[in-house]
Amino acid sequence: MKKKRVSLLLAIALVGGTVLSACGNGGGGQSADGKTTVEFWAAPNPPQQAFWTQMAKDYEAVNPDVKVNVSAIKESPSSEASIQAALAGGNAPTVAENINRGFAAQLSNSKALAPLDELPQFKEIVESRNMAETIAPWEFADGHQYVLPIYSNPMLIGWRTDILKEIGYNEPPQTYSEVLEATKKLKEKYPDKYMWTKGADLADSTAWKRWFDFFIMYNAASDGNKFVEGPNLVADDKAGVEMLTFVDDLRKAGGILAQNATDPFETGAGVFTDIGPWTFDMWATKYPELKYGENYTLTLPPVPDHIDPADSKTYADAKGLVVFASAPEESKQAAAEFLKWVYSNEENDVKWFEQTNLPPARDDLTEVDGFKKILADKPELAPYAEAVSKGVPAIDNAKFNEIQTLIGQEAFNKVVRGDIDPETGWNNMKKAIEGELQ
Repeated sequence: MKKKRVSLLLAIALVGGTVLSACGNGGGGQSADGKTTVEFWAAPNPPQQAFWTQMAKDYEAVNPDVKVNVSAIKESPSSEASIQAALAGGNAPTVAENINRGFAAQLSNSKALAPLDELPQFKEIVESRNMAETIAPWEFADGHQYVLPIYSNPMLIGWRTDILKEIGYNEPPQTYSEVLEATKKLKEKYPDKYMWTKGADLADSTAWKRWFDFFIMYNAASDGNKFVEGPNLVADDKAGVEMLTFVDDLRKAGGILAQNATDPFETGAGVFTDIGPWTFDMWATKYPELKYGENYTLTLPPVPDHIDPADSKTYADAKGLVVFASAPEESKQAAAEFLKWVYSNEENDVKWFEQTNLPPARDDLTEVDGFKKILADKPELAPYAEAVSKGVPAIDNAKFNEIQTLIGQEAFNKVVRGDIDPETGWNNMKKAIEGELQ
């Protein structure tokens, strides 16, 4: 019922477009002093808001006819709900960041977003920012680009190398058979330890949790297959069954911790888990004994034996910005010029990386001198910089929540618990998702 109500509100808001946008203060337009205004909603994260506030101030200093108003998206009840409410009320901004690909699919289906590739500045932004490879997977099924990715966190696997060394490994295992062999050795030496320590999340069907287990492993096994493309399920059956079989084999070997546990990776209860770059600030205060290159390392996810580990892909916890279709044309153009100015100077992305620890969505993070300095000071971020182009963003379907819930309920969670065999689980999941997509 709630989903239908939101869809209805979006539809009402978008009928007549410019009429509704004139009813509120959103979208931009002309200010009282004759300046073209851009309403820019930044992520509700202080470092990101500070970055965009400074960029707006610097831009206005050389473009006095433009005013970029930066404010944080309201988080109550969520940033997505705040954007939907603004659209329904005719108060949407010109630009908003903090948009993942699934939410963008909901918005684009309702014609709420301007196709960025139709803006004359778009091609120059992509070229000057050196992001052609990173942005490629963001193309939507209709051939348009609705999101300009700002950052891309390729989710990596953290390995407790101190424990691995105790069972005879100087490097982390990289293939399914190697991981299973290492699990056997681990259980022989430490019966109470586990190989994959994710805790209760592995058995929880909450939709967003599949980004950090299923899609990490599935993207590695399938060479980044899109899974869903537009209204169609295009999942790679061979890769999916292989991945679920690996999970099942790991479970049978006693290698999965799938119950409540406090920081099992950090406390040494197990060997690997998914790690995002936001983790390290917490570790610096809570687990200062964890040192990159000393007792843990980071790699791309393990792959089936027939795949070269160097070709592994992963899930990208990535978000970007969108331009709203309801904004006045002069504000859209002013926003595009502002973004072109920001991303024409690589030093602005260097500042972003310094302030946020979020890897910019660029193809050259290991090449630019400014990034090299940051990575020298924070070597644990280097593997993320190197893997940006290996990250696959969220599926571009408005029903991503329903789809990801079904992945857990019909297949992944059941395999983790030993309630179903991998092939049956995969087939049940496909049938359920295909029914949802009809």
